Amino acid sequence: MSLRLYDTATREVRDFTPLEPGRAGIYLCGATVQSPPHIGHIRSGVNFDIVWRWLEHRGYAVTFCRNVTDIDDKIIHAAAHEDAPWWAVATRNERAFRTAYELLGCRPPTVEPRATGHVPEMVALMQRLVDAGHAYAAEGDVYFDVRSFPTYGALSGRDLDDMLASEKSLPGKRDPADFALWKGAKPGEPAWDTPWGPGRPGWHLECSAMAHKYLGSAFDIHGGGVDLIFPHHENELAQSTAAGDRFVSYWLHHAWVTASGEKMGKSLGNSLLVTEVVQRVRPVELRYYLGAAHYRSHIEFSEAALQEAAAAYRRIEGFVQRAGELVGDLPVGQVPDAFAASMDDDLGVPGALAVLHNSVRDGNTALAAASHQAVDKETVARLLGEVRGMLAALGLDPLSEPWAGDPRGGGDLRPVVEGLVAVALEQRAAARARHDFAAADAIRDELAEIGVSIEDTSTGPRWSIG
Repeated sequence: MSLRLYDTATREVRDFTPLEPGRAGIYLCGATVQSPPHIGHIRSGVNFDIVWRWLEHRGYAVTFCRNVTDIDDKIIHAAAHEDAPWWAVATRNERAFRTAYELLGCRPPTVEPRATGHVPEMVALMQRLVDAGHAYAAEGDVYFDVRSFPTYGALSGRDLDDMLASEKSLPGKRDPADFALWKGAKPGEPAWDTPWGPGRPGWHLECSAMAHKYLGSAFDIHGGGVDLIFPHHENELAQSTAAGDRFVSYWLHHAWVTASGEKMGKSLGNSLLVTEVVQRVRPVELRYYLGAAHYRSHIEFSEAALQEAAAAYRRIEGFVQRAGELVGDLPVGQVPDAFAASMDDDLGVPGALAVLHNSVRDGNTALAAASHQAVDKETVARLLGEVRGMLAALGLDPLSEPWAGDPRGGGDLRPVVEGLVAVALEQRAAARARHDFAAADAIRDELAEIGVSIEDTSTGPRWSIG
């Protein structure tokens, strides 16, 4: 089965056929860095990290471009509220996003361009549009003439005459639906020089210019949240295509993380910062939670669902650790056909996880019998390879970076924890040896209170976090 993806533009699942055999180019709309990231923001990073990993699993060499919008109305507003320079607000929050991506095991993109570093490319794109009759200057601003582009609205399925413009009364604007490519300078705001006067870029222009620079006039996949389909991606498509670019072959849009049925966001007061959530579950468990749903399905956040996801990952992790103790350090194996079929079907992670959990269940059954039958030890080894192969494709393998050897998924505390638990287990063993079972039970209960579970086995006590 070939890889198939749901394309927002055609509203159907299509076979993935890259523009260049064996290669794939992805542009993902990244963060607008006016505030620290909540888990709704970082879902995008996790989902497209999985897209990238699966394309590589299927043999594609991937160029992954994720931009940073570091100048925007929201950033300027946040800076004014804080009485801080706009660039200081942007830089601080860009670092917070980068930390959150790393914390959840998202690999750094091939290139991560900032909008403010690409004003010359934006000016060149505007000049192409003005020369072609698709854009015009007015009162220091530059607008895209949507009436000059007959297919405007096709991506989002909207009728131009029914669209409500966000800015209707600006002087010089020919049509209420026209959108700003460039915003003329205002007192106290940052500005760059252009042939049409000083100002700053419009949001939509930024992405088209950066995508063209790093991926060319045509590339395979453009991604982002469903909230970006209109107006952001509709406007990107219009201005890039009007300038003569072929632009995008497949549009992939992920759904929101919602809270009480509403999109998670600072304005609703229901945002959950990544730095706060990873105090309640490990980063790898949060990654599992955000990546487990189909990318086109909304996630309604609840603490109970988060803890259930963490427990599910710990069951997988427990099998990997126990199997590794039995059969040793084996290479990552091939994924089962059923797992690959689910992933090839529009990145069906829920079905793929069902295959993964079935393999873990079979592996635990084989582990239980492995001490008596050599054939079951071979089964454990085979299933461990399969499970690690599936986890690797999802960025969740506990024996690989960045999770290897770290119970919190983001530090170097494993040796310390191991030493402290070893001391407690020695004290417990001594208490049991002198038949002081009350003291032994107390040590076990105290460890449980801090999240260390003890399991007595035929080969001695085994401990795990959580």
